Amino acid sequence: MRQIIAQLVSNKIFMTALSAWIIAQTIKVSIGVIRQKKFDFRWLVGTGGMPSSHAAGASCLAWSIGLEYGFNSVLFALAASFAIVVMFDAQGVRRATGRQARILNKITEDIYWQGKIEDTRLRELIGHTPIEVIAGFLLGITIAILAG
Repeated sequence: MRQIIAQLVSNKIFMTALSAWIIAQTIKVSIGVIRQKKFDFRWLVGTGGMPSSHAAGASCLAWSIGLEYGFNSVLFALAASFAIVVMFDAQGVRRATGRQARILNKITEDIYWQGKIEDTRLRELIGHTPIEVIAGFLLGITIAILAG
């Protein structure tokens, strides 16, 4: 187990991609604290928000692999394809899920106040706007270049 951990820690590409995710999450929490004037633990571990840590991590991974192995390598093609799927999902599918959760929560509130159902809220901040994904993408590439 120690050998596996040592290999992960010494894997520059993995550590750079992980750093991009952590930096994006830190920025997201900082923006939330500035806007809301309070700390919410859900910003640290949750999804959604500016910038997209999914996009930052995935784009940093792909770009780091491109820098290390070449942008014409099979590894880059694999990582870039993975990043595209992650970013599409982050702003598409999960964003639509968040919209549906918001609508269902409104319906639930309406029914609850009529005394016919318990109040159980769904998570609404699930996906990202295209701007949040683009910001995460650019952050990831920037971190990969700086680490490279």
